[in-house]
Amino acid sequence: MKLVLLGAPGAGKGTQAQILSDVLGVPMISTGNILRAAVKNGTPVGLRAKAFMDAGELVPDEVIIGVIRERMAEPDCANGYILDAMPRTIAQAEALEDDGIEVETALSIEISDEEIVGRMSGRRVCPDCGATYHILSAPPKTDGKCDKCGAELIIRKDDEAETVRNRLRVYHAETEPLISFYGNRSKLKTVQNQPSIAATTKVVFAALGIAE
Repeated sequence: MKLVLLGAPGAGKGTQAQILSDVLGVPMISTGNILRAAVKNGTPVGLRAKAFMDAGELVPDEVIIGVIRERMAEPDCANGYILDAMPRTIAQAEALEDDGIEVETALSIEISDEEIVGRMSGRRVCPDCGATYHILSAPPKTDGKCDKCGAELIIRKDDEAETVRNRLRVYHAETEPLISFYGNRSKLKTVQNQPSIAATTKVVFAALGIAE
């Protein structure tokens, strides 16, 4: 299976990608992770990426594609892969096609903006040990305190409501058009976000024809 997951930030793409990776036995390819690995390993593309990263600039699409190409040449990708957070734009999707990197299915997890804002703005993080909580679905035993180390929990800037809304605006402008892009190629499948991870996994498996 050569799969890309689409959906707004906070829709649960990473969680479902990891579950699918474990069940199908194919790697989950995260652009951020492989960029960091390429830089660490000093590959030619990694060195190019490092120059942009060190300068505080966005890594250009052609460098991102080069990193993905290097990763997909590794043996564990022979039977398929799951792309996480890539492509993010029509230009990146076209670049994947031009480079011969195949996407068989694009699965979009549909969720409303208000659900995303509620989900992400309710997250709390321990600044000391990194434990994460949610004020509704996974609250700490003591309000505002980490269960593990007792530190005061914080709201990450990325999870503040206004930041989330800004991220959603970028998603709708730049990434959401990929739904039509893959739909026009008869590669799109959609599922509705469910109240729990397990329930969402169930509809994802059904859409992809995977036996539970």
